[in-house]
Amino acid sequence: MSFSAENRRIADRIVAQYPQSESAVLPLLHLAQSQDGWLSPDGMREVAEILGLEPAQVFSVASFYTMYLREPAGKKIISVCNNISCMLQGSDELLERIEHRLGSKCGHSTSGGEVYLEEVECLAACGGAPCLQVDGEYFENVTIEAADSIVDSAMRGERPEGGKGLPSDFYSEPLGAPSIPEGLGANEGEGS
Repeated sequence: MSFSAENRRIADRIVAQYPQSESAVLPLLHLAQSQDGWLSPDGMREVAEILGLEPAQVFSVASFYTMYLREPAGKKIISVCNNISCMLQGSDELLERIEHRLGSKCGHSTSGGEVYLEEVECLAACGGAPCLQVDGEYFENVTIEAADSIVDSAMRGERPEGGKGLPSDFYSEPLGAPSIPEGLGANEGEGS
């Protein structure tokens, strides 16, 4: 994997926003994953090279977070939360329904590679349980009927309606990376 010319320009702009380049590891991993649909060893090495880090440092970050896929997955990724709030509100039934609807089990892609289904420990949306994500975009208080609609959209390769948060193509828009608040930039406040 090598970043496309456009993604390399985006990566350089992301890195420039951080006082210490290694702080850009998470957004660069997102960018690499959005380009190829997963984080290949080559992709992690490229991120390491851009940031001046050892590949093992980047791998340790990528392996810690469930949002980074280290194996090829479907074109769309559905993540179902299984933490206590979601479980008590029916996430097990949602997962079972989605598996049935997709015709594939959790941890696998559909036969045509359209959708990859995963169960994740926590999506940090306990107030909206049960919740799931499609390509990182949140869907809360998901009913069986809403899950059917979300799955149908994902199978068609469409962005499901009703989500909130950042879609997976966030970094392909004009920068999209966070800006450093005033007073927290590189070398600001030194010598005071």
